[in-house]
Amino acid sequence: MSGKQFHLNAFLLGVGHHEAAWRHPRTEAHRVLDVRHFQELGRIAERGKLDSVFFADGLAVGPRIKRNTLAVFEPITLLAAIAAATSRVGLIATASTTYHEPFNLARVFASLDHLSGGRAGWNIVTSAGEDEALNFGYDRVPEHARRYERAQEFVEVATKLWDSWAADAIVLDAEAGVFADPDKVHTIDFDGPRFQVRGPLNTPRPPQGRPLLVQAGSSESGKEFAAQHAEAVFTAQRTLAEGQAFYRDLKSRLPKYGRTADELKVLPGLVPFIADTTEAALALEQEFTDLISPDYALRQLSTLLGVDLTEHALDAPLPPLPSEHEIETHKSRFTLIKELATNENLTVRQLIGKLGGGRGHRTFAGTPTQVADELQSWFENGAADGFNIMPPYLPGGLEDFVDQVVPILQERGLFRTDYTADTLRGHYGLDPVESQFAPVRAEASA
Repeated sequence: MSGKQFHLNAFLLGVGHHEAAWRHPRTEAHRVLDVRHFQELGRIAERGKLDSVFFADGLAVGPRIKRNTLAVFEPITLLAAIAAATSRVGLIATASTTYHEPFNLARVFASLDHLSGGRAGWNIVTSAGEDEALNFGYDRVPEHARRYERAQEFVEVATKLWDSWAADAIVLDAEAGVFADPDKVHTIDFDGPRFQVRGPLNTPRPPQGRPLLVQAGSSESGKEFAAQHAEAVFTAQRTLAEGQAFYRDLKSRLPKYGRTADELKVLPGLVPFIADTTEAALALEQEFTDLISPDYALRQLSTLLGVDLTEHALDAPLPPLPSEHEIETHKSRFTLIKELATNENLTVRQLIGKLGGGRGHRTFAGTPTQVADELQSWFENGAADGFNIMPPYLPGGLEDFVDQVVPILQERGLFRTDYTADTLRGHYGLDPVESQFAPVRAEASA
């Protein structure tokens, strides 16, 4: 067994990440409404000893209602159901700092951490969709910089709320009639430009101290935010060179915040099409590509770029696009797609085919050994601390990865053969977080 091993997260979406997964005979579209489907996915991930499963979230229907399945369940609620069907795998959910309040969200994640025995993680997003803004009383997306300023303060408040109970505050002394020691339950008295929160939280301190903090933005603001707060980063990089550059950039920002490289794990996304031969894997990928609905794909691409392409010719290149600093939506994903189309001289039809599997994340079709080789190469060449595995169809795509790729990684000493920790922070090699409040010392007796 080699010394250093990587981390594996399963990014789960409906019946698969490919936008046409619900139409393919390998899936059953009705299962997006069946909690047992998602509990099964949790058990499959746990069978593979994966660090965690992750559910993204959006706060609007968006353009996919006619041509694609919707993420129909609120993810933290869904993860509570998965927690009841599993015992070790970590549980990560997206939640927005733009359209939630710190007190409520801190309480929800503390509750999930208790219900799961210390397996909760929060993917922190600022929500860049205009359709989301319209559901919360805004007439447009709040400015990018303002969203990140709110996120900074939001995380500060949430962290203080999780710390507001000492780990040993609950006494449960029935004879003395003492439930909790009030000297170990603190108000936080937060008074900032955006939030005024007295506290304490009305849920005791989470088992992990706080949930694992995850971030997925790759804009300048996103990377700086991740360097300050995140403990894992989900990122979309399509080539080894791009992955290495992002990895170096992000890790170089950590010393400014008094952090070391091991305190933040970088996990690029991969959409794997797995089969016994390369030819069969490529053919499987093509089957899914052939099921893409162009009208839907154009609306999806329009949303990602913030430019209306619904009437644009499929066999023409993209029209001239603005620069990243001129848009307020998904800045890093905008640049990724723009550069992909330009560098490979793609028509819109070719571009939507490449994006169909993972909306800009890297897709790879190959044998189990070839997939393992790719992961090993990125890990050993300074582009990743682990990977965000995005099965194109479910549950089969996750089963193929767990049952065919993970054993190869284990044989090579790159991935655990069994869990060595009980908490999500433990899976990622992180300790429980100590409270920022100094412990109350008992007064010396007279």
